Amino acid sequence: MVLVFGVNFAESRLVKSALESFYGVGPQISQRLMARLSIHNTAKLQGLGHRTVNDLSAELQNLTIENNLRRKLQDNIKRLRDMGTYRGRRHAMSLPVRGQRTRTQIATARKLNRVVRRG
Repeated sequence: MVLVFGVNFAESRLVKSALESFYGVGPQISQRLMARLSIHNTAKLQGLGHRTVNDLSAELQNLTIENNLRRKLQDNIKRLRDMGTYRGRRHAMSLPVRGQRTRTQIATARKLNRVVRRG
């Protein structure tokens, strides 16, 4: 097991997929991190040295990911609701926010918009 940013990963796991498992780290950010640290795209965690793993964790610590990012998104939604903007009202009613069709296709939007929007 390899510990990266406080999470244990199997040694046989690809570095790219391990990075993308963090909330807020997608394909582009993971590729940039790997390029900055000179890690090959098909490298596995077992092939990394301790120093590289520590550098990777340090780089992840500089990013806004996981709980900090979730909190930031919730704060932004709360701010929109408090200001009474159109988008804030749409969030509060669990309706699509970005102009999607609501006449016939609302079920999915109502289901996806239920991200704890109380308050």
